[in-house]
Amino acid sequence: MKSIKYDANLMKIMSLFEKTTKVHLKDCFEDNSDRLVFVVKEHRVGKAVGKKAVHVKKLEKLLNRKIKIVGFTPNLIQFVKNLIYPLKLRGIEEKGKTIVLEGKDTQTKAMLIGKNGQNLKNYTDIVKRYFDIKEIKVI
Repeated sequence: MKSIKYDANLMKIMSLFEKTTKVHLKDCFEDNSDRLVFVVKEHRVGKAVGKKAVHVKKLEKLLNRKIKIVGFTPNLIQFVKNLIYPLKLRGIEEKGKTIVLEGKDTQTKAMLIGKNGQNLKNYTDIVKRYFDIKEIKVI
């Protein structure tokens, strides 16, 4: 994993997240659609989200922006599944440095790709933060 630097504002946001959820953060960053992504240990996602997503709602209100909480695991395939949750796949496989996602229907494929491919680019950039991949494809 390459070295990641945080600015003062992001440090404040990270501190707020940890105080609100009582969950230790692994990473925090803005994705390409200006959403805050919080990465926590996989088994801590439920606690971070809170009952009925209470922590997510509170943080979105306090920060006045959308957030996503992702469970980190050193298993690439599982990390991608965590990242795209709640979307469901028919299949997912690793072909060299390419991850191939098979959407279960056209609506899921459309949501994976996003307008002008922005969701797919977002997912690819996020996965590249932790894993040595080249791209993510949707079939």
